[in-house]
Amino acid sequence: MATSNKKTTQVMRRYVEVAALMIMGLFMVAAGAKAQQEASPPSSASLLDDAWWTGPMLAPSAATLPRGHFLIEPYLYDVIAAHSNGCGSLTYVNYGVADKLTVGMIPTAGFNQVSNGPSSSGVGLGDLTLQAQYRITKFHEGSWVPTTSLAVQETLPTGKYDRLGARPSEGFGSGAYTTTLAFYSQAYFWLPNDRILRMRFNVSQAFSSYLNVKDVSVYGTGQGFRGHAQPGRSFFVDGSLEYSLTRSWVLALDATYRHNGNTRAIGYNILDPNGAQNPDSIQLDSGSSEVFAFAPAIEYSWKPNLGVLLGARLIPATHNTHATVTPAVAINFVH
Repeated sequence: MATSNKKTTQVMRRYVEVAALMIMGLFMVAAGAKAQQEASPPSSASLLDDAWWTGPMLAPSAATLPRGHFLIEPYLYDVIAAHSNGCGSLTYVNYGVADKLTVGMIPTAGFNQVSNGPSSSGVGLGDLTLQAQYRITKFHEGSWVPTTSLAVQETLPTGKYDRLGARPSEGFGSGAYTTTLAFYSQAYFWLPNDRILRMRFNVSQAFSSYLNVKDVSVYGTGQGFRGHAQPGRSFFVDGSLEYSLTRSWVLALDATYRHNGNTRAIGYNILDPNGAQNPDSIQLDSGSSEVFAFAPAIEYSWKPNLGVLLGARLIPATHNTHATVTPAVAINFVH
């Protein structure tokens, strides 16, 4: 057991080093581009409209929509693991209430196919997220100040999470109200070849409420369970780069790190053979986890307000985290 823990720690350290080097690399590339930009200010041909963007796969934009404009960006994806496929969709629907204030929602849905049990009986709705984003600063050509904004999200437990019976694969929600506070930043840099590099760096922290749990659930409880669960806090960092090959074609890369706190479910089982009057207590702990992800993608835009993204999120196996590959496609439309 000690040898296994030592190997796990060594693997975690390697991934921490890789993630740190990638994030440092993002900053170094951006810093070099910034130095070049200061030495050679953008010419009239190197304006922001010389590149059309859909955004990278994972990092939200720090920019807000102009008043009265809206954005719709549906994603289709497939989370591929060793013994399961989780096909899903999420859609960003945002509206500019004011130039500095954007509000929106993110509805989700999914279907799980598993090899060691029954798959979902059909497509199920997941949790619904409501969000608001306020812009603090705005990037201007020739300035070092990036676009920055603060965002708050509230995830509503609209997806099924307990009373799953013989189909645990139909758990598409968490059952908890989750509040996420985030800071977004975004800047542009002009490279020596006059192409544009866009960089984003986002940080967020999520907090979830207690929730009641009955029977089979996404928290690993079994039939007859009665109790409650407390999802752990989640800290998330995302650094991304987008390089404009041409006006329409863009290469993108996200490098992310997430720390999930321990999730605990506490209760008892009414089917306990000791009797309903004195059942043994049950405590299930998921343990904390570290998640590193890399998401390369290609963006193509037909117009400044219409484009498609094709990418994949790669998560290596680490402590309490299974390896997954998630190909995804998204369409970005702004009006």
